[in-house]
Amino acid sequence: MGRSFGTTALLLVALASVVSSCAAELIRTTETRWGLRIPLPSGVTGAESLAFDAEGGGPYTGVSDGRVLKWGGTAVGWTTFAYHANYRKLPLCMWSVVPSEETESLCGRPLGLAFHYRSGYLYIAVAYKGLMRVGPDGGEAEVLATGADGVAFTFVNGIDVDQATGDVYFTDSSLTYPRRFNTEVVINADATGRLMKYNAETKQVTLLKEGLLYPNGVAIGYDMSYVLVAHTTPCQVFRYYLKGPKVGNYELFADLPGYPDNVRRDGQNGYWVALNQERTHPNATAPVKHLVGVRLNRDGMEVEELTAAKGVTLSEVIELDGKLWLGSVELDYVGIIAQSVYTTSL
Repeated sequence: MGRSFGTTALLLVALASVVSSCAAELIRTTETRWGLRIPLPSGVTGAESLAFDAEGGGPYTGVSDGRVLKWGGTAVGWTTFAYHANYRKLPLCMWSVVPSEETESLCGRPLGLAFHYRSGYLYIAVAYKGLMRVGPDGGEAEVLATGADGVAFTFVNGIDVDQATGDVYFTDSSLTYPRRFNTEVVINADATGRLMKYNAETKQVTLLKEGLLYPNGVAIGYDMSYVLVAHTTPCQVFRYYLKGPKVGNYELFADLPGYPDNVRRDGQNGYWVALNQERTHPNATAPVKHLVGVRLNRDGMEVEELTAAKGVTLSEVIELDGKLWLGSVELDYVGIIAQSVYTTSL
């Protein structure tokens, strides 16, 4: 009987090894360098987040001079859709006479974007100005909140909207460092970030979680019982429960192979997470491929990866109507990958 048990144990170990190997092989790899590019207007960069309205119009994106732009197709191109009040008031916002890093605290720097489809409102996480909103016709955006629990925002970043209630979930990545010094958040392991909720009915902001390490993008779960929060450091995604027996719990959802920015639902019960760069390890050799995004399934397991040429970074991946739309806080274009590419790349 002892010999039979030993043989069975060996078979189970071998089977587990095979299953593990097969699981690893199931991770699809999609190369983004063969995609199309939509150049941003001259003089601006950084399509950090992308959003589409209820009719599929867009994408809309915030750029380095403080505006939110809308793509109207090749015949129309990019047009100004929304902006902070200072954009029209201060000449230095409209004319690129100094680097955007010097003006973004005055002109605003739109990061996360998310529509509430029923009302047509576009909610905007503006790094230095707070949580903002603009109606379906665009124009000057209104400031909804500049702080929570008596503490002013410093680095408003990721955002998502509950389509059922209109409530908005968003992050303030640091109370110590503004967006311009975001690398300091990583270097100093700053853990002053916050996750918050804006109640669309009461117009009040509730602090859900504080003391977080670089909370960045957010995505509400498919059943609306939780919200995912991407942490740029330490390269992880956490899940905050909004309802149910685990309400208020904050637990690990996924370890990531790189430093994440935004996280978005993929429409297939999973999530796309954009990566700024690969995770580095001391004494490790240079990675063979440059990862810029991963798709996670509903359990937080990686099932697809996006690769790109060296020097390319992503901050947003959105899947819509058979295309992957790619945004980057550093580049001067929006990328598009057709479904025929990312469903056949292995």
